[in-house]
Amino acid sequence: MIMHVQKADKIHGILFMALFSFAAFYLGELPIFKSLSISPLIIGIVLGMIYANTLRMHLPNAWNPGIKFTSKTILRTAIVFFGFRLTLTQIAEVGLHGTLVDICIVTSVILLGLLIGKLLKIDTNQAILISSGSAICGAAAVLGTEPVLDDKPYKTVVAVSTVVIFGTIAMFLYPSMYRAGWLSGMTDHQVAIYTGSTLHEVAHVAGAGAAMNNPEIAGLATITKVIRVILLAPFLLILGYFVNRRKKATGEISANAKVQIPWFAVLFLVVVAINTGLTYLAGNMGMSEYYDSFTHAVKWLDTFALTMAMTALGCDAEIAKFKEAGLKPFIMALILFAWLVFGGYAIVKLLVI
Repeated sequence: MIMHVQKADKIHGILFMALFSFAAFYLGELPIFKSLSISPLIIGIVLGMIYANTLRMHLPNAWNPGIKFTSKTILRTAIVFFGFRLTLTQIAEVGLHGTLVDICIVTSVILLGLLIGKLLKIDTNQAILISSGSAICGAAAVLGTEPVLDDKPYKTVVAVSTVVIFGTIAMFLYPSMYRAGWLSGMTDHQVAIYTGSTLHEVAHVAGAGAAMNNPEIAGLATITKVIRVILLAPFLLILGYFVNRRKKATGEISANAKVQIPWFAVLFLVVVAINTGLTYLAGNMGMSEYYDSFTHAVKWLDTFALTMAMTALGCDAEIAKFKEAGLKPFIMALILFAWLVFGGYAIVKLLVI
């Protein structure tokens, strides 16, 4: 009887997060949010933060396991199904030079982030979360990194906040630079790769590309961004290896313990490969329209699940924890943003002809 009650309470916690997710999706359709390309994920985490600092104390404690389940298990599952947004054939569309730029951007931002984190004496996990969001794919990368680090949820919220601030600034900055002629030293091909390889979110890339009023730039920029998203999987596997080593060194786990592999990252790659094959088969069989409808539904459900996870993480983000984190994470994110703008420009000019 007790187990049935506990299970019901856990489901209540999950459904509570689903209710927030529905609210985030509704708000995301409002013109003010659509015009700024603010996704339901960001709205969800803000709703969770508002709730955390107002009514969270009135939440039944028995619902907490459901919220934790949402921020852990549902999050991992959603990252796996994120793979249905991508295909391996998209890499070929960008070419070797564009792919190499993405690899250089991701690697340099991660390494620079770790260095800045040490100089500013920022918690290592916090620095990794901020770096992953800046380097790879914004909030989705932060969410993917969180289960590997398995640290306090508020650190994830802080990292996502930096993505929202600087990603939104970049979305308006890049089209302004393009229209002002500040990118005249680049070809449209280079501008597209520069935009896709240095903006934080897929939505930011799409918004900036559309604002440039150049279909060639918008399309290639989005594909370049997609390759950065694919790089999330190898990054998580490498991160998992180093996190395991660190835990062994600090005695958190036994020195003889097996390497903890973030299987959701491996499954993410598997889903990308499956989606690549099914997209090809559907095209050859004249069923692309039906498969597109299927993937559209999967993407919607996946975004809904990610929004639930973001909300659950936001529910642990009291203002006091933001004060504890201080300004250093935002200073770090600002430096990484400057590197993306200026360093990214130099890398593209050097590697893309």
